[in-house]
Amino acid sequence: MPDAAAPSPTTRRLLWVGFYLLLAFSFLGSRPIWDPDEGRYTNVALHMLERGDFIHPMRSDEVGHWTKPPLTYWAIAASIGTFGRNAWAARLPAALAFLACVFLVGRMARRLAPGREGFASLAFATMTMPLGAVALITTDYLLTAMLALGMWGYVEARFGDPSRSRRRALLMWVGFGLAFLTKGPPALLPWLAIAALELFGNRRRGLPLFALEGPLLFGVLAFGWFALVTVEQPALLNYFLGQEVAKRIAGDGFGRNSQWYGWLLVYAPTVLLGSLPWTWRLLKSLGETTGMLRGWWARRTDASLADEARLLTLAWLALPLLVLCLASSRLPLYALPLFLPIALIVAQYSTKPRVWWPRLLTWVAGLLALRLLAAHWPTSGNAEEWANEIIARAPGPVHEVVFVDDKPRYGVHLYIDAEVEKVALKSPDMSDFGRIADHSFVTEVLEREPGVLYVAESKHYPRLARAAARVGMEARLLGEPHRGRRFFIVVPAKPVPAGPDDAPGTPASEPASGPASQAEAPPEPNPA
Repeated sequence: MPDAAAPSPTTRRLLWVGFYLLLAFSFLGSRPIWDPDEGRYTNVALHMLERGDFIHPMRSDEVGHWTKPPLTYWAIAASIGTFGRNAWAARLPAALAFLACVFLVGRMARRLAPGREGFASLAFATMTMPLGAVALITTDYLLTAMLALGMWGYVEARFGDPSRSRRRALLMWVGFGLAFLTKGPPALLPWLAIAALELFGNRRRGLPLFALEGPLLFGVLAFGWFALVTVEQPALLNYFLGQEVAKRIAGDGFGRNSQWYGWLLVYAPTVLLGSLPWTWRLLKSLGETTGMLRGWWARRTDASLADEARLLTLAWLALPLLVLCLASSRLPLYALPLFLPIALIVAQYSTKPRVWWPRLLTWVAGLLALRLLAAHWPTSGNAEEWANEIIARAPGPVHEVVFVDDKPRYGVHLYIDAEVEKVALKSPDMSDFGRIADHSFVTEVLEREPGVLYVAESKHYPRLARAAARVGMEARLLGEPHRGRRFFIVVPAKPVPAGPDDAPGTPASEPASGPASQAEAPPEPNPA
């Protein structure tokens, strides 16, 4: 007789679904948008919604933002358009991508770690890195989900029902095409593992990977958007290849741990600490795989499915990790897709997995508590804080927030229905697609747009006030400094009336432009 206290299979499935939903959505919107990354992605998505232009990613009404393909922006824009302008909606695509990864890791484990599908999903969902990254707005989680879809297609084609291999291979191409539309060349890294298995594995399991429809569909998904925008602006091709590919791989890496030992500083702790609480099991499983490899080469032409499953997961981890280490640009989140094979390797360890639920739930509760505590972490990147400071000082409606020679807080766009720009005192190279500033401060001032509020470091304000005065404008301070920044507006300068000692025909004195005179002038409403 079955145990009456044991939950039914349906109940167990519902409990698991509830558990993963809890991990994905707990405190998702509790933390405000943090600049720079979250604010930048959200800002571009908002521009797409406001302009109705989903082809050209824009950081302002005048300047494009070409550092990433548009799929992440589309996802964020769709979420905000559906659920409103809030941090929860902006982070929803990452949470859904997490859930997709949990599901797809389990599906891949059916072939690569049979009988341990549930454990593979659990391992992925409770590791530090995958669970911690859920509440971050980046391209990396959507990339990871698309790569998981592509690799699932390959795993099913290689290890599943041969009669369905062609359709599964098509799914693989779709996944990798969408991954390329998310982040470009990093989407190709898992192909190193696929190529290794196809070249050196059991040839009797050869697949129709290159049937015409697969590569054709991949080409449309991966390169269609790139082709469209480069036809419109041919100079973008040089930017994509030179700045976004060559510079990240062999250049200075944009200053992201490009020193020769940077890979050790970034990826060693990312993998070891990011795989907690399953790190020890990961290391033991890798040790077993190393032993298997010693004898695999001799029997590679007749290798078993189990051996090939271990080879695939090991190559999927090792080969992309090697490329990440060799590249000049290195950040922890670049390694997020590697936790897909890490979860499978953990599940492949020969010892039956044992879950200490009290410890695991305590671990998960701790990570979720950190997610909540982050909402109260004092940081200058808190976009909501900057938005509140701007609203408190603004003499009228704000239509544009301009940061001058300072880090732009693009996340302000989510909290204030206002465009955010960055300008510089010196005019930037307007032909540079990757230029830091949109244009010069004087150019912005001379546009005389209504409802513009400026933010600059306090030490730069006197120079900016003098620059405005030279073109017949007057900078007027708004309130007290905040985090070393001054807030001000720029209005047409009032001519100074001629005094009794001024000779007839002598022009009136120039408007004061020194910092003292600006500080004494009371804030006036913007001409808007």
